Amino acid sequence: MALTSPYDVYQRTQVDTASPVRLIVMLYDGAIRFLRQGQDAMQRGDREKQNHYLVRAQRILAELTSSLNLEQGGEIAVNLMALYQFMNEQLVLANLQDDVEKVQKVREMLESLREAWAQAEVAVREASGQAVDARPEVSHAA
Repeated sequence: MALTSPYDVYQRTQVDTASPVRLIVMLYDGAIRFLRQGQDAMQRGDREKQNHYLVRAQRILAELTSSLNLEQGGEIAVNLMALYQFMNEQLVLANLQDDVEKVQKVREMLESLREAWAQAEVAVREASGQAVDARPEVSHAA
């Protein structure tokens, strides 16, 4: 039986009990964190870590893309799909060309989307009468 750290248990509980909107915000948080780490590695010339973190961000974009419901989401879902695909392409190019600016642009787009989803999360909670979680974002280095 594998032992898990208290942090792993906490993280698993956060995911297991999160609303669908909260899960999306958490995915954005992860992608943004990996892009920051990828940028740092790129600036240090650590190509192995750069690739590792940028690929992790790309995997999150793939997850976000696969979670889209094009039938129910309509034009918004179609636009998000195109945006996620564009971001993924930019990250592939950034990784191949060691282009920190491309990573920064994708990160800025994700930060903007994350803010919109976080506001939607608050609105959903307020509408349902749930207490709004006022915890500050916690960033952990990998």
